[in-house]
Amino acid sequence: MKFSLATTFAAFVLGRVAFASPAPIKLHPRLDASQLDVYAPPITYPSAGAVWVVGETYQVTWDASTPPRQITNPHGTLILRKGDLATPLILAKGFNITDGETTITCPWVVDSDDYSLVLMGDSGNWSEQFTIAESDPTDSA
Repeated sequence: MKFSLATTFAAFVLGRVAFASPAPIKLHPRLDASQLDVYAPPITYPSAGAVWVVGETYQVTWDASTPPRQITNPHGTLILRKGDLATPLILAKGFNITDGETTITCPWVVDSDDYSLVLMGDSGNWSEQFTIAESDPTDSA
């Protein structure tokens, strides 16, 4: 009877799985809401009706007045969202989420009125939708 390398390997793996003893699982008690350190501060700017211009600098702000005692991940990231989907555009990264603000430059994107920002740190939330335009819509030609 001939055994191929694949057959021998499959027999070896199945033999190891059959006799493997699983590691014990350690259970932890469920935390109540007062013990959670999830922090999702609401974004205060940009707000609905804001218009950003490509290439301009903006101060993004959020309410950092009530952080939990312990924050697992204090390093924030701002991601651009269009409609219901997050884009791959990271606008800022590594800032302290308890600072309540960070400065970004508006990226070049297609003009639209359904952009929002996702604030990631210990949790994630997003701003109200706002507009990004290639040029200032209040400038007349």
